[in-house]
Amino acid sequence: MNFRELSKLRPDLAFIAHWIGERTHVLDVGCGDGVMLDYLKTDKRCSGYGIEIADDKVLACARRGVSVIQQDMERGLDMFADGAFDSVLCLSSLQMMHNVEGLLRKIARVGREAIVSFPNFGYWPHRTALLRGRMPVSKALPYEWYDTPNVRCATIYDFADLANEVGLQVLECVALHNGKPVTVLPNLRGSLAVFRLRKK
Repeated sequence: MNFRELSKLRPDLAFIAHWIGERTHVLDVGCGDGVMLDYLKTDKRCSGYGIEIADDKVLACARRGVSVIQQDMERGLDMFADGAFDSVLCLSSLQMMHNVEGLLRKIARVGREAIVSFPNFGYWPHRTALLRGRMPVSKALPYEWYDTPNVRCATIYDFADLANEVGLQVLECVALHNGKPVTVLPNLRGSLAVFRLRKK
């Protein structure tokens, strides 16, 4: 997969890919269908693994030739040594975790750096939905309240506070909308929050 294909398929991942150096060792926690790892392996000559629990997504990874471990994300990091990876990715998966704080600590343990993204609950259409008395449903949060896999909702400010609390330094924070950075009122206008982090 080349950069143009990635940009067309997932513009958010194309933006994040710029933060990952060539020939780095990467762990993608909650790697989904393996698109990001496929791009990193093919175009940036990176090595690494994905962790994914869903059968259909593990199969999609295998079809792409991506090395994937079928494991629960919250327990899957225990098998890796401290500092085993140059970069650990947790992209649009964090909001599905029961123990977010514990997962962040594990990510910081196994990776020299981490990149985390999640739907920004502070995005203005989400706020508007709540003001109208409804749970938000959007491209970033596409599920109804009764069938959502998302168990945690956070804003950019919430996550920055938690990162600091667990001993992570925020190297970069960007709000994205449709894969493009939002610079004016990012917590209000960005549908996806993206953080690049490392242990303090």
